[in-house]
Amino acid sequence: MKYGFTIPGRGPLASPDTLLTIARHGEELGFDSIQTGDHILVPKDIDSTYPYTENGEFPGLSSGSSLEQLTLLAFLAGQTSNIRLVTSVLIVPHRNPLVAAKTLATLDVLSKGRLVVGIGVGWMKEEFEALGLPPFEERGAVTNEYLRIFKELWTSDNPSYTGDYCSFSNISFLPKPIQKPHPPLWVGGESMAAVRRAAELCDGWYPIGSNPQFPMDTPDLLSEKLKRLRLETEKFNRDPSEVDLIYRTHDYDLSNGRASNTDRNFFTGSADQIASDIRRYEEIGVGYMVMDFGRNNQNLEDVLGSMEDMANEVWPKV
Repeated sequence: MKYGFTIPGRGPLASPDTLLTIARHGEELGFDSIQTGDHILVPKDIDSTYPYTENGEFPGLSSGSSLEQLTLLAFLAGQTSNIRLVTSVLIVPHRNPLVAAKTLATLDVLSKGRLVVGIGVGWMKEEFEALGLPPFEERGAVTNEYLRIFKELWTSDNPSYTGDYCSFSNISFLPKPIQKPHPPLWVGGESMAAVRRAAELCDGWYPIGSNPQFPMDTPDLLSEKLKRLRLETEKFNRDPSEVDLIYRTHDYDLSNGRASNTDRNFFTGSADQIASDIRRYEEIGVGYMVMDFGRNNQNLEDVLGSMEDMANEVWPKV
């Protein structure tokens, strides 16, 4: 099992010194990857439903702040050595695909091959409208086309493409990414459209367990969706083992005492209980586990302490 953690792009922890402290500490402890989210702007009025809270409200609305994702990862790349850098997720329709592909390729080159491109279609219609993007309702089709464009630009010596949203030819696109054939592509999202996108176009599926519309907060629920992923992968004549499974939880909470299993969320309770939970997810095929240490706690010392507890108390028991 490999372990990652999210790093905030907004709030009191999103200052340069604090971000570097968290990133470097994670690298020293042996975490495999850093994840950070993507919003270019935050509309002041949002009617769209945020997928990962029970009430559908976006936690970032009150602050209106968000560091630009790729700039943040480039900043962290220059201050770390080994830890992988994950867009979690890159909202693919937000950026011109040639500009995005160039920025991602550059980031992979400058980080010496540490980039993972987590991708999503987006959920906030108001942000799409403010950015002047193709219609929100077409974001799935836009994403699929842009992913094909990324691959064409990253792998072809003479890239060209003719599509519904972008076309180009007779161009040079260099340098290519360090990783071959290209940086791993992980699909975020829990819908069947996301599962199909992972099966057809990408290298990993990256769901979050806390989506009320598509609950996957237990191994049994996730396992049912994995059956569909394997079936969809085979439809595209791919070996299901080619698609990695990455799982992110919002629920991590290590306590000193053993919690009752009757009312305990997964990844909460004692170190033994959390380690047992990780083993159960590993048994069904999860290879990467991502924790949100700072989601409900904006105190730096608490976040660093949670990371240390995970590395020193939980990992040895897995």
